[in-house]
Amino acid sequence: MSVLARVREDVANARRHDPASRSNAEVFLAYSGVHAVWAYRLTHRLWIGRCYLAARLLSQFARFLTGIEIHPGATIGRRLFIDHGMGVVIGETAVLGDDVMLYHGVTLGGKSRHGITPGDKRHPTLGNGVTVGAGAQVLGDITVGEGSTIGANSVVTKSAPPFSLLVGLPAKVRPVKSSTTESARGGISWPEDYSV
Repeated sequence: MSVLARVREDVANARRHDPASRSNAEVFLAYSGVHAVWAYRLTHRLWIGRCYLAARLLSQFARFLTGIEIHPGATIGRRLFIDHGMGVVIGETAVLGDDVMLYHGVTLGGKSRHGITPGDKRHPTLGNGVTVGAGAQVLGDITVGEGSTIGANSVVTKSAPPFSLLVGLPAKVRPVKSSTTESARGGISWPEDYSV
């Protein structure tokens, strides 16, 4: 996909997610979440090219401008939308699928440095279509399955299957109950360790 096509996709995605947007020009010029994603793409290329210092310096400059910190080593799919964005932190080994939406104050972080060596996976993985509410903390090497929703100010430290609702402190996993979700889940049964 060309850079111009990706920019158009990002602007259209922001318009779809934010009913307050009035024009493509407004999104292009004034949406810090979109700008942070664009900066991440550049810093990630530098990171992959082993230009670590340049990547980190540019990511810190982007954080200064947008209030959003995305580590260049993170792996992020297409159409990430960060709404409002201030205070969002995405750690180095975080993995985000396509169509993820994050609200302000979200942290995708690690739990502890004790016993962790460089290169270890220490940040969460979010499946396609996951939405994370304002102020939520998703911590450690866990996986939140596709189509899940994490409530505002929840603290998630355990993995959850697809199409879950995670709420509370610590977050409890609840199935999303709707006929649409049941058919989308395709009859997937939850393992015993996901029961609440």
